[in-house]
Amino acid sequence: MLTRRDWLAGLGLHNLAGILPAATAADWPQFRGPGRDGISRETGLLRRWPAKGPRVLWTVPVAQGYAGAAIVAGRVYHHDYDEAASDWRVHCRQLTTGKEIWRFTERRSIRPNHGITRTVPAVDGRYVFSLDPKCVFHCIDARTGKELWRKNLVTDYKSAIPPWYNGQCPLVERDRVVIATGGAAIMAAFDKATGKEIWRTPNPGRLLLSHASVTTALMGGVRQYIYGTLNGPLGVSASDGKLLWEFPRKFNVAVAPSPVAVDGERVFMTASYDAGSVMVRVRPAGGVFRAEPVFDMKKNEWNSEVHTPIVHGGHLFAVGKKKRGLFTCLAFDGRTVWDSDGKASFELGSFMLADNMFFVLEGKTGILRLIEANTTQYKELAQAQVLGGHDVWAPMALSAGKLVLRDMSRMVCIDVRGA
Repeated sequence: MLTRRDWLAGLGLHNLAGILPAATAADWPQFRGPGRDGISRETGLLRRWPAKGPRVLWTVPVAQGYAGAAIVAGRVYHHDYDEAASDWRVHCRQLTTGKEIWRFTERRSIRPNHGITRTVPAVDGRYVFSLDPKCVFHCIDARTGKELWRKNLVTDYKSAIPPWYNGQCPLVERDRVVIATGGAAIMAAFDKATGKEIWRTPNPGRLLLSHASVTTALMGGVRQYIYGTLNGPLGVSASDGKLLWEFPRKFNVAVAPSPVAVDGERVFMTASYDAGSVMVRVRPAGGVFRAEPVFDMKKNEWNSEVHTPIVHGGHLFAVGKKKRGLFTCLAFDGRTVWDSDGKASFELGSFMLADNMFFVLEGKTGILRLIEANTTQYKELAQAQVLGGHDVWAPMALSAGKLVLRDMSRMVCIDVRGA
């Protein structure tokens, strides 16, 4: 599996600190973390928790939704909405205390539609990139909270706002930020400082914007951005935005998980609404890339409804739906190695990997479970009632031993490293 470091090394950029001067390996700068893979590089985390659970450092109220946090240089960035004032907000807070440093506010009428907020900003230390529920793409000064530039996908790209609003999170790179646009383009890359379009991928098939987020891969020796729509997965050249390959495969209603490159030639894609999952082999042949099916899992086999699987130890890990809510370890041939049946059910809860342990939220209860990352059995290490209520689906963020997570009404920061 290609890591963020491999990706940058392939560009001849070995010094991560020189690329992202305000970010460190301990940061969680965007959706699914520093490697866009759901994996934290932190170590030394607690493998057992106190009887009352990890220490709560701070709690703040938030509007209904699923907007998780990004963390860079001791600052927490997240989206929110003030229903009384009809204000869309981007907050910047201190990681240690939760105290607000600044907020960006814009008057915007957004009615609840299975929640309001959904996405995670992308932060590089200088800029905060936010794609709001109605598909307006904002670049904000990370120091002051002042907006620097914006793109409106509806007016600028003739895109359609997805059902239940936008769910895509921007991808921040060394010299650019990348998003899928829908409408006039499949995808576009922008200069981070100016918003000038670097390239766009034409969209002759008029593929609709999905809820999935763009991610990175090295396929057939070529650096690519991969993305998933209702029509299946596809890959775009990172250098010029050229569409390199696509695999026609029907998905139903909505696509939230991002396609995952499990190695240098295979891509796994899954989604909700009884869509099942597919593994595709992508290879260069005769100067072009060709995508062919490896296996296709139907609706009664296995799929992940909301969250993107994590690749670890030559396996895929995710909360699946063959029997809804089971945390599952899958082999790359689609075979279930183990699941949490009879031990725990997570509904649509989120998960992440850190220090060889999975942090997994129960979507109906807000209980956080700590599970050993192994490929032989389900082994729970700890559990705690951290959140509450229903629809606890938002992605988590981890930095400096502090885990930031939320339910439908509050955001909480807990200490998972201890003294």
